Amino acid sequence: ARAFRQLDNLDAYSLDIVGSILGSVGFAVLAFVHAPPLVWGLIIAAVLLLTIAPRSVPTTALAVLPLVPLLAVWGADSFDDDTVWTPYYKTTVQAAPAGVIALVNGVPTWYQHAVQDSPIYQTVYERIAAAEPGQVLIVGAGSGNDVSAALARGATGVDAVEIDAHLLDLGRRHTDRPYDDPRVVTHVQDGRAFLEQTDREWDVILFALPDSLTLLTGQSAIRLESFLFTSEAIEAAHARLRPGGVFAMYNYYREGWLKDRFAGTVADVFGVDPCVSSMFEDAPLNVITASDDPASLSCPPGEQWTRPADVVPAATDDRPFPYLRERAIPQFYLATIALILAASVVAVRLVGGPFGAMRPYLDLFCMGVAFLLLETKHIVQFALLFGTTWLVNALVFIGVLLSVLLAIAVTRRVTITRPVLLYPALFAALALAWLVPGSALLDLPIVPRFVAAVTLAFLPIFTANLIFARRFKDTADSTAAFGANLLGAMVGGLLEYTSLVIGYRNLVLVVAAVYGAALVSGRRYLNSV
Repeated sequence: ARAFRQLDNLDAYSLDIVGSILGSVGFAVLAFVHAPPLVWGLIIAAVLLLTIAPRSVPTTALAVLPLVPLLAVWGADSFDDDTVWTPYYKTTVQAAPAGVIALVNGVPTWYQHAVQDSPIYQTVYERIAAAEPGQVLIVGAGSGNDVSAALARGATGVDAVEIDAHLLDLGRRHTDRPYDDPRVVTHVQDGRAFLEQTDREWDVILFALPDSLTLLTGQSAIRLESFLFTSEAIEAAHARLRPGGVFAMYNYYREGWLKDRFAGTVADVFGVDPCVSSMFEDAPLNVITASDDPASLSCPPGEQWTRPADVVPAATDDRPFPYLRERAIPQFYLATIALILAASVVAVRLVGGPFGAMRPYLDLFCMGVAFLLLETKHIVQFALLFGTTWLVNALVFIGVLLSVLLAIAVTRRVTITRPVLLYPALFAALALAWLVPGSALLDLPIVPRFVAAVTLAFLPIFTANLIFARRFKDTADSTAAFGANLLGAMVGGLLEYTSLVIGYRNLVLVVAAVYGAALVSGRRYLNSV
């Protein structure tokens, strides 16, 4: 905030964006090389020390002292032979008779079992009428248990999809060595993206306990697997089945309504009620199997699902929240949002100065709100179109920041005499983004899909940043102006949780309304240019 006062407004803003781009590129590089926490921490510490080097000794000490215990903790985790750090998880492994037990982010997630000792993984095949499963697709194949079971049942081929390459490597320790079998082909990919980007068909498609336990980004309420459990995802799996093929999914559905929601989703897509098998009396582990052809299933008496009167509607690509029962923001979220907002207000006030100095920049506050909402919406859209992988996230962030940098460059070189005319262009771009939902692009081949997605995402972002850069260029107090914008960005990031109620498509309407408020509150500036 103080550094902004020392530079030309656009110079300061450009350096801020360039730093963010370098940070995003650094994230991608460190994720690609699977760097342990200590490497990340040392880089952060070095950049921080470089930033404050000209400061006084007490200031430097104030920054350095907290780094020492932090780096010590990260160092201990980095050199733990039983811990593997991936772009998504901290995975701790423990020895087991059939391989390893994996604790993902501290939660026991899967146990490797020899195929003859794992009745859990046999239930799917016991519900299939055919003696052999044929070609099998397994989404969430990591541990190797499901792959081993498919091979033992006589599968002619297995496509094993796992989003995390490290978990796949752990799966190779399985005592049955399923990944060494020539019938198995592995794919390090998001499961939904794999289904959307292939034209192959299988006899059996299995969603094998694909819980991520991890959010897509800190800017969204979506987990890595959320798009795998929407009605559109089940439709994508249904479209990839051969005639008479069988779809199955299993998990620990700890809430009865959740089991019924997924069973109802499968029933809506396949047009027949699925078979729902409970594996244990004392644990809510259930297998849901379905097929267009009833003769393809062997469903024991009493396991045919019956739709309850109050079944929760299916999650959709627009509202991909399968674990949210009601259209509401949970109270825990509301309390957390209130605390974050309070901390943001205090921090901006302490560093950015009195709020009275920010009052003339209400339009910049609104732009911050709208921009974060717009950025989050398109991060989610790209996750749907191209997968919820760390690489897609990094590329989207870099793309957004490059569009901001391009807007700054245009503002430097082109004098926009009537910036008010940029608002109709912005609203037109937002209208186009609302009229063409992300799911409408899924049927396009990968290259046209990418071109269309980039156009829909970056056209409003670029236009919005032309408006912001032109406004910010002539502000009298860049620190107060940027403080107002940053506080707005925090509010926008928190408003993203309204998508739990209205969905991501309608988030564009909120963005348009907030940019409308920016237009009204900044009309004096726009008329004076």
